[in-house]
Amino acid sequence: MTRSLKKGPYIDEKLMKKVAKVKPSDGVVIKTWARASTIIPEMIGYSFGVHNGKEHIVVRIEEDMVGHKLGEFSPTTKFIKHGGKLQKEIDKK
Repeated sequence: MTRSLKKGPYIDEKLMKKVAKVKPSDGVVIKTWARASTIIPEMIGYSFGVHNGKEHIVVRIEEDMVGHKLGEFSPTTKFIKHGGKLQKEIDKK
């Protein structure tokens, strides 16, 4: 379910203060734990270190990411592989 249009998108205030202090051309990675923050057009060109529970994953914001959440680009689980007989046959090849 999406957020009400009346309320507007959720953007962490501390994160926006950090963005205001840095220029996109500096190449500084802005560390954040605010995975629920919506990406807005003012963030384009910045690099964020989005925390996934263990480490910060560097995410460079581009135009087509606007409207998504920061957490969508920093997966919290690591997929290893499916098991079973079919997987063993594929691995042998």
